[in-house]
Amino acid sequence: MISELVVDVQPKEVSIAVLEDKNLVELQKEARNVSFAVGDIYLGKVKKLMPGLNAAFIDVGYKKDAFLHYLDLGPNFNTQQKFLKQALGDPKKMPAISKVQILPEIEKDGSISNVLKVGQEVLVQIAKEPISTKGPRLTSELSFAGRYIVLIPFADKVSVSTKIKSSEERARLRQLIQSIKPKNFSVIVRTSSEGKRVAELDHELKTLVKRWEDNIVKVPKLKVPSIVYEETARTVALLRDIFNPSFQNIYVNDADVYHNIRDYVSLIAPGREEIVQRYTGELPIFDNFGITKQVKSLFGRTVTYKSGAYLIIEHTEAMHVIDVNSGNRSKGSDAQEKTAIDVNTAAADEIARQLRLRDMGGIIVVDYIDMAEAANRQKLFEHMTKAMASDRAKHNILPLSKFGLMQITRQRVRPAMDVDTTESCPTCFGTGTIKPSILFTDNLEGKIDCLVNKHNVKKFALHVHPYVAAFVNKGLYPLSMKWKLKYSMGMKVIPNQSLGFLEYKFIDSDKNELDMMEEKEMKK
Repeated sequence: MISELVVDVQPKEVSIAVLEDKNLVELQKEARNVSFAVGDIYLGKVKKLMPGLNAAFIDVGYKKDAFLHYLDLGPNFNTQQKFLKQALGDPKKMPAISKVQILPEIEKDGSISNVLKVGQEVLVQIAKEPISTKGPRLTSELSFAGRYIVLIPFADKVSVSTKIKSSEERARLRQLIQSIKPKNFSVIVRTSSEGKRVAELDHELKTLVKRWEDNIVKVPKLKVPSIVYEETARTVALLRDIFNPSFQNIYVNDADVYHNIRDYVSLIAPGREEIVQRYTGELPIFDNFGITKQVKSLFGRTVTYKSGAYLIIEHTEAMHVIDVNSGNRSKGSDAQEKTAIDVNTAAADEIARQLRLRDMGGIIVVDYIDMAEAANRQKLFEHMTKAMASDRAKHNILPLSKFGLMQITRQRVRPAMDVDTTESCPTCFGTGTIKPSILFTDNLEGKIDCLVNKHNVKKFALHVHPYVAAFVNKGLYPLSMKWKLKYSMGMKVIPNQSLGFLEYKFIDSDKNELDMMEEKEMKK
């Protein structure tokens, strides 16, 4: 299997697509001004205690107070609080974590009222991004994730991933980390550390310790609430979690992000930084790699997947519901059971892909086509389990119920990806009235004239639907060439699959969009 990463950097957002054998399996979008990302650490203040929920609401600067449950305080919360009080009490004498005395762990079944008070300052980390009407979910057990290990201050343990099956390797890693670990830090050894040399693990451990030291010194100078540590950019964070030897190429269309990713790859996989390539083509990067078309076909309410069979995917506040339909497949009585198992097995593969692609979390209920034989129901359960084996999110799958329903729970740490694949009417923009479509190119020429002669913009790209681009570029002496000769040779006509039929965008040489819409063209 060939894995590729495609990063589309736009002025307002960054989109990251993961391809496996050219098929889109993961898509993440992040606004460039995003806040409250998983992993961010804040200095917050207790706003309200909720003894009934055994939880507290913490002010971290979000419009809704963040939620901190007693079980998310972490066993060494008292030690962390002692350190924080010393740091805030005397900013000039920042205590060294190695000299902090580890206090007894808090009770597992204790009460939030015995640990926190309203107005108390706490160090917290975002565990779940704000979802729907809910604020962020927090944890007080701070952690710094690397590729091979996770560093946790205010504790003194070494844990090894249970996915490393070899007892000898687990013992080696535990002994190795124990010998190089600083005092009063816990370390979780990740699965990817299997077989790694001490130099690689020691280098990452020192990097994570330095990250802690560089950020914790800010605390005494901060006002509450304030951010203490901002998690690595989504692009690098995603790469940290999914990078493996099967990656063939990483394509990026922005110089700064290209250098960031290249530096990170050279750090975690020396000698492989050549797989990071800067994309400089004229077509939008997602169009060039066939991603735009896949997004349009995979993110709708209806998803067709094999021989006319299709899924209906519905999202609600409480759960996600997926209905499997056989479509125009044969429904003859003799072939009914065989059709059902074929359609359901293929549906399981597509559903596993959709869960990763949309990052659907919480409760997912799948209504498969009914099967009469118990052996086939068990076969489908095993196939679904295998199909989701590569999913990095924690999940649990139950066998089919008596009603033919499969229940799945999947870890949710950020809102599900929801891409609207419908388009506003490209000719009327929702107004119900349109200009004659035959005059569209005349309208475009008027925009170009205004841009060049009134605003003095000589170098720009005109993005239009591929059909329109084909029309203006057809013939020996195409319309686009006439425009270039008449107005500016610095103009390019770029087909863009993300645009509606009569939509257009002007992009300057700095990749900024130029708004040339008239008031009556604005979408209602």
